[in-house]
Order: sequence, then structure tokens, then C-alpha cells
Amino acid sequence: MKTDVVVIGAGAVGCAIARELSKYQVNVTVVDKNEDVGGDASKSNSAIIHTGYDASPGTLESQLVVAANPMYDEIVKDLDVPFKRIGAILPAFTEEQFLQLPAIKEKAFKNHVYDVEYKSGAELLAMEPNLNPEVKGGLYIPRESIIDPFILVQAMAENANANGVEFLLGAKVTDIKTENGKIKSVVTEKGEIETKYVINSAGLYCDEIAAMVGKADYKVVARKGQFYILDKNTSCQVEHIVLPIPTKITKGKLMCPTIHGNMLVGPTADDQESKVDKSTTAEGLESIAKDVRNLVPGVNLRDTITQYCGLRPNRNPEGLHFDMYDDLAGYINLSGVRSTGLTLSVAMGKYVVQQMLMHGADFVLKENFIKERKGIIKFSEQPLEVQDALIRENPLYGNVVCRCETITEAEILQAIHRPLGAKSVDAVKRRVRAGMGRCQGGFCGPKVIEILARELKVSPEKINKHNPGSYMVTGRSRG
Repeated sequence: MKTDVVVIGAGAVGCAIARELSKYQVNVTVVDKNEDVGGDASKSNSAIIHTGYDASPGTLESQLVVAANPMYDEIVKDLDVPFKRIGAILPAFTEEQFLQLPAIKEKAFKNHVYDVEYKSGAELLAMEPNLNPEVKGGLYIPRESIIDPFILVQAMAENANANGVEFLLGAKVTDIKTENGKIKSVVTEKGEIETKYVINSAGLYCDEIAAMVGKADYKVVARKGQFYILDKNTSCQVEHIVLPIPTKITKGKLMCPTIHGNMLVGPTADDQESKVDKSTTAEGLESIAKDVRNLVPGVNLRDTITQYCGLRPNRNPEGLHFDMYDDLAGYINLSGVRSTGLTLSVAMGKYVVQQMLMHGADFVLKENFIKERKGIIKFSEQPLEVQDALIRENPLYGNVVCRCETITEAEILQAIHRPLGAKSVDAVKRRVRAGMGRCQGGFCGPKVIEILARELKVSPEKINKHNPGSYMVTGRSRG
């Protein structure tokens, strides 16, 4: 196989780079070890689009996050991605916290985020009645936003694919070959790809990819972040992103709505050696409960429908890095993409391609770039007359498979048969939310397996939860 550019990693950053490259007359292949796009960190985060108000001023991270935030207004329209600008509040409850507010606002100004405003305790309580009544005052950051991170990555990948980008999934990279100080090829479990350029956007595993070409002058340590997801009908809710005063280690444990109406609570921030251990712990969840109750005392964790864990690729030494090398032409290394990675992905795509052009890449813009992508219609959100029309056009819209989220068979079929479609239960879940409701797939899980098996023309025993080998059933008990 031969291409011009290999992008390693199909997370948010990799897919954003691929989409930007697809605007040019260049052959691009994205490879990923996972069976689906979405990477690792990109599908297990807080789903917040940040402003960059609290980034380290003058850094590449600050530059990219601040640039990315306003880009979302157009991107989510073009790619049909659920997105809301709900704003964030940063309340102070102690005198010590209150005295930190001027420095935080000054930092925001250094990052060119000028719309951060002081709010009194009374103003914050009017905005969020469930806030701790001891609040002394705080800051309001109006452009902090929430998004569906799964759909964002899928949309960028689908749009890149529509513009000619190839995706080779379930293809772990095992080696990168060089010759005379230049990139020669990428070796994967599904074959070798001859290429001129390699862009390492492998997130948690970027140090291991970098080691293949002798450029691993850093180490990635997985930083575990555990979360609660609360039922949509939980008794205590917030309308904004409620943030704690940040520390040097973490932005802290927050409470905020998700784009689909649940409440998100967390995360922790604990470094660990393992890059695959995504287990939640009693200690971690207890620390979330303790800290978030300082913000919102009435948070009702008994309304939890699930907990999950994400791993952030924490770089040591720290910092977001973009590296090109005089002694290895064609290799680009991205590292240190952490909590703001989802946000900055769209700016990173443009930054990487512009750097390639400035360093001699002779890419020519296409005249027929497909800018827009249409998502799957969410049946439950449509007016009754639209629902009626959909059912008349396709009776499978009348077959509700997931009762909690009112997901129909028609939506699941679209998730499976779209470009880069779902091949596992989790891939269906990420596309249309079947299994994300109160019962967490207890009712619809068997039916989703049945539909996947039928459409993929395999036996139910071959259907995975996510990656190959994670089988949902082991065999038949009768019949």
C-alpha cells in the first residue's frame, strides 16, 4: 500500500488533521489500533469545549485552545454536531479562594480571553440556585461550552473519508522504517504502508510511536480521571459548568450538564503506569463526592446510572509539543495533548498542515472539497408530525429498540451502515446512544447484538463490546 501521509491515531486530533489534509490533493491514510474512530482519551473526557482562560500564557496550548473555541460555531453547523454554549462559573467559597480570583482573571486576559466577568455571590446563586450558599463570589466564563465528543470525532472522520481519506482501523503500528534521514514506511498489523510523511497523534501511545524513530525524549504517564453520570431526572441539577478553583495538578472536580441532559460529576486526576486500566475505584469516587458537594451540596449521587474512567496522556516533561526534525524529514510528533485536546483538535489540524506547508510540502488545494456532513436524525427530538412522517417513510422508525433514550431500529441501522460505521455494541452506543440510558443497555443490549449480527452477517457470538475479543455472548444455551 502507498500513500502520501500516514496519520497515526484516530482520536480527535488525528481526525481533525485528516480532515484538514483532505482539503488538499494529497493521499492520506489514518491508522489506529482500535476497531473504531474515537481513540482513547477522545471518548472518555468531560466533553467540554474550553476557552483557554486558564492555560499557561504564551504556550502552544494557549494559542491553539483560544483559537479553537470560536471555530466551533461554524464547525458544528457544517458537521451536524450537538453543541451548546452554556458558560461556566468559577465560585469561591473561602477567603483564600476569593483572593485567587483576580489572578485567574488576569491570567485569562494574558490568554486573550477577555469576556471573563466577576459575579457576586448573589448573582451566582441566581444563576445556579443549587450552588453552595456560602459562595462569596466568582467568575463567569460565558464561552465555555459542551459538545458530544463521540459525534465530533465521528463527524470529522466521516467528512475526511468523504473527501478521500482512507481509514485503516484495528491496525496497530508495529514499526516505522526510515532511509537516508527520511520517512520510508509504516508497518502495521494489517500490512506495510509506504509514505512520505508520518504524523504521530497517538495520544497515550505517542511516546511508543516516537521510540520507533528514536525521538522519544519524553514519557507519557496515564492520568486517570473517574466520573459519575447521573440520570436526566436527578433531583439536583445545574445549568452551567460549575468549576472549582483549579490547582497545579488538575482543573478539579466539576459538575455540569451533558449535551444530552444528564449530569456529569468528576473527574479525579491520579497518575498510573498502566495505559489500559480504566477501572473506577471506591476511593476515587468518594473523593469526587466529597469535593463536588463543596460546590453543589445537594448533588444526588444515588441517581448515578454509571461511572466511567478516562486516561489523559500526561507528558513528562510536561507541555504540549509540536516537533519536526532536521535529521528526519517527513516525521511530525505531537505530544502532551491532555485535558484540552478535544477543544484544540480543530485548531491543531490547521496548525499541523500550515507547518507542513511552511516546511516545503507541495500540497495543492482541491476545488471540490465537501464541507458539510449530515448526522443521523435523532428521532426522539423531532416534533410529532416529523416523527409521523419518518415512520411513514421508514417503518423501522416505529420500532423503538432502546426505551430509555427512545432510539429506533432505523437509527441503529444508519449507525451500522454509514461510512466508517459501527461494528460493535459500544460503537453503536457512541453514534446513537442506544444503551446510554438509565438501564445502561439492560433492555436493548440483546436486541442491538441481534441487529449487529444480522447486518454484519455474522453470528451473535462474534459481536464485540468494543475491540476484537470482547465478546458479548459466549454461545447458545438452547436451540
